[in-house]
Amino acid sequence: MKLFTIITGLAIAAVGVLASPLRFEERQVTGPSAVNITSVGVNGSGCPVGTVYAVLDPTSTSFTVTFSNYIASAGPGIAITENRRKCRVTLGVHVPGGYTFAIATVDYRGYYQLDDKVNAVQSALYYFSPQVTQATASSSRTGPVSGANYVYRDEFDIWSSVRCPCGADAILNLDTSIRIDNSANKAGSGLITNDSIDGHLNTIYNLNWWRC
Repeated sequence: MKLFTIITGLAIAAVGVLASPLRFEERQVTGPSAVNITSVGVNGSGCPVGTVYAVLDPTSTSFTVTFSNYIASAGPGIAITENRRKCRVTLGVHVPGGYTFAIATVDYRGYYQLDDKVNAVQSALYYFSPQVTQATASSSRTGPVSGANYVYRDEFDIWSSVRCPCGADAILNLDTSIRIDNSANKAGSGLITNDSIDGHLNTIYNLNWWRC
């Protein structure tokens, strides 16, 4: 299999309660032009400083986070500490007055190789500080896979999505992790990378906007 896409089967949940519910129009609107990413912070074993950057689309309908050193692996001779990698990306986002937005979908691309019964898991959690409401999603794949590019999508219900505070600068937290598990085949090995084959992953976050 050269390419696989996972859209269904995602474990998607919202937890927590907003301090006060947002009032917003039911009709989605075009994103405002004055949106921009004001800061990018990274922390984690999968994203050393200097290996991540984020770019906002000119239409404010999506932004892309690119990684260049995000790899998990397991197998004979590989230290157990290598089987999981994490990365938290913290984005400061300037949002003009009268608007709110939520993440609608997230598209991931990368590369993986799995021996028989070796499992790869990719998971993510999204939230705005200091809100307690969160959205989570995960996907898994079990070998054998001789080596292939992959793409999958996290997709969120637009009415239950985690939204930024209305008309306020927002801090968006993206907690992601990748893991390889070879416990069902100790002699087997595998890897999953959040890098495309040419050394870069474009993770595309597509946005929905409302007036509030």
